[in-house]
Amino acid sequence: MDLRDYIRILHKNWMLIVASTLIGVAFAAIGAIASTPRYDATSELYVSVRSAGDGTTSDLVQGTSFARQAVTSYVSIANSSRVLQPVIDELGLDVTPQQLAGRVSATSPLNTVLIEITASDDEPAAAAALANAVGRSLSNIVVNELERPEGEGASPVSVQTVQDAVAPTRPSSPNVPLNIALGLLIGLGVGIGLAALRTVLDTRIHSTHDIAQVTDAPIIGRINYDPEAKKRPLVVHVDPRNPRAEAFRALRTNLQFLNVEGGPRSFVVTSSIPGEGKSTTACNLAISLADTGARVALVDGDLRLPRVAHYMGIEGGVGLTDVLIGRAELADVIQRWGRAALYVLPSGRIPPNPSELLGSTAMVNLLATLTAEFDYVIVDAPPLLLVTDAAVISKFTGGAMLAAASGRTKKAEISGSSSVLESIGSRLVGVIVTMLPSKGPDSYGYGVYGYGDISSVEPDTTRRTKTRRAAVMEQP
Repeated sequence: MDLRDYIRILHKNWMLIVASTLIGVAFAAIGAIASTPRYDATSELYVSVRSAGDGTTSDLVQGTSFARQAVTSYVSIANSSRVLQPVIDELGLDVTPQQLAGRVSATSPLNTVLIEITASDDEPAAAAALANAVGRSLSNIVVNELERPEGEGASPVSVQTVQDAVAPTRPSSPNVPLNIALGLLIGLGVGIGLAALRTVLDTRIHSTHDIAQVTDAPIIGRINYDPEAKKRPLVVHVDPRNPRAEAFRALRTNLQFLNVEGGPRSFVVTSSIPGEGKSTTACNLAISLADTGARVALVDGDLRLPRVAHYMGIEGGVGLTDVLIGRAELADVIQRWGRAALYVLPSGRIPPNPSELLGSTAMVNLLATLTAEFDYVIVDAPPLLLVTDAAVISKFTGGAMLAAASGRTKKAEISGSSSVLESIGSRLVGVIVTMLPSKGPDSYGYGVYGYGDISSVEPDTTRRTKTRRAAVMEQP
């Protein structure tokens, strides 16, 4: 993955990341508000050692060195039971020395003879009183017990309070700004992690970038998602300036360039699974090709769930199956559609043996006849991964075009469809990505470009959508 891939992940999942960040901030703020404020108060002690000599510089240095070494031990015993029990008795606290030890700490700045006693409590005044009491108790224990020489001599160690603890004005915890900052960072990290995990676990294709990872076939079409597609599947004539209509015209142009070296101009339009828009793609592509002046034959080769006759608004009771079994002639069942030279061959009645019919010699001869009579032959076929019909037909044509729906088709399904065609020696002409979002990192859209009134370019578009049913196919 390169930098662009990471940017796409962040762009695609920005709502998840923002939501996770806000949740982290909210939890941190709620936790800070709900927690009981704690106040810290600190007293400071100074440790010195009286010299037994004549007070020379050497004696002072030795005394200071001893004091620095002794401070480390004094810090360690500051929250011991021996120091804290007198504090409990003095302040009348209802706790044990072990419980009180969790509220008291002692530190010594590096290379100093200072001891800082910090006490914590729910009340500011109580925290200050506790810190001062611990300082007095530690001083008493050190001077009068631990460092007192045998006999009644004075202790050489002196521990004096140089700064009494005062009641704090602000709580030491919770630190609301710090907690919110930590909540923001944790929430942001969790959001980015979830976005990355979601991307790894999501095996569906969402853009042409995802398709390029699983197949070398070119992307020959990018069809935008249209919520009105079910109501108006044939958008090329109904709304010629619609971005989806422009996408089909772009597909038409790409298909024309695919045959610059010659070869049969007959193609199968299929998909990996149902519901990827293959039938509407086949119909709109055929209409777009016919608009260029080419003679186009649209064949409904889906003998299991035919849709072409319904979309094109023609009678589909008699059609391909009748021609294949010899019950009808091609010229008697193929129907002209619209003003252009577009002819539609519906599926006819659904047979019990679709695969056998589509793989028969009669189908080979029919496709050969259509290829000779028309500039383009477009065959709508069933999904590749469910039945073998599309793979069988593709062997008799110039190749298959695979429709793949953004957000629906899985990468493994595209890879599987490509493998099916490759295993039988058929050609995958290209992939048509359907249902692409119009916004976001996976979007791909066409704008509207033109001058003046569209009616001067496409006159009487309403009448062009009406179906003209002709029973006889015109000769070229």
